[in-house]
Amino acid sequence: MTGPRTKHSAAAAWWVLRRAGVAAATLLAASALIFAATQVEPGDAAAARLAGRGASPARIAELRHTLGLNRPAWERYGDWLWSALHGDLGRSYATGEPVSSLITERAGNSLILGLVAAALLVPSAVGLGLWAGLRAGRTADRLVSTGTLALVSLPEFVIGTLLIQILAVGTGWLPAVSVPPTGQGPLSQPQILVLPVLTLLSVCLAQNVRLVRAGVTEAAASDAVRTARLGGVPEHRVVLRWVLPAALVPAIPVLARYLAYLLGGTLVAETLFGYPGLAAALVNATAARDAPVVLGVGMLVAVVTVTLNLLADVLAAALNPAIRRPS
Repeated sequence: MTGPRTKHSAAAAWWVLRRAGVAAATLLAASALIFAATQVEPGDAAAARLAGRGASPARIAELRHTLGLNRPAWERYGDWLWSALHGDLGRSYATGEPVSSLITERAGNSLILGLVAAALLVPSAVGLGLWAGLRAGRTADRLVSTGTLALVSLPEFVIGTLLIQILAVGTGWLPAVSVPPTGQGPLSQPQILVLPVLTLLSVCLAQNVRLVRAGVTEAAASDAVRTARLGGVPEHRVVLRWVLPAALVPAIPVLARYLAYLLGGTLVAETLFGYPGLAAALVNATAARDAPVVLGVGMLVAVVTVTLNLLADVLAAALNPAIRRPS
């Protein structure tokens, strides 16, 4: 016999499979859009490599033939997609280096930066949002709300510039640039990570604190919480059983998007501090019309973003099964 629990498990599995199918379709669409964007730019990799050296049109045409740029765009996209599905992202038009090697090297640096920021973001956002939300209207709540509003109002590059001026130029406590020594990774000198991480956290943390704080405030005023408190349930159990899950359900998808932003390479912070991550590689590849690198980096960011959003959807649905019901 098929019981309610079995039906519930089957429905949940089907819901996850449908979400996974949507995620796969999204990645396919993203690859087509990124490839199309590389074709819209004027010129190509052959012209970008040789034009500055005064090469003749015949030499540029020869390199274009060597790189396969004279083939139809749809044919090149199809070849790239087929290779990518088999784990081969091609070679850089500019250097001939395998794209996977370049991504591995740069992604490691971006991943370190993103993981440090993410490790601070999640507990800080949930902790500060919960702390302020449970003290709604009091001095602590007003201080947190005012501080986060100020941070949200400032663009990331402004905050980064102010941090450089105060903590690097003014006091000399931290380096103004975040370039690790040759042959070494960022963790060999952890101090170079401080300013980029603070810059990344400035906007991400403020917006997530405000979101969690709003959810906690709403959940704390619910009938379930009032009933539990009137029934003498200890406050820590009220928070863990009713307030925190209700506040996190709407916050999880947004938090996942910010985690994807942190882990996928952060253009402003990496550019501002000269950090050798994925964002710098993407900027250089775009300038060189290096489509395989642009596609490889772009798809890595897309895969991270889509995967984190899928996991966030599954986690939110686990906390609130009503999300899985069709509207």
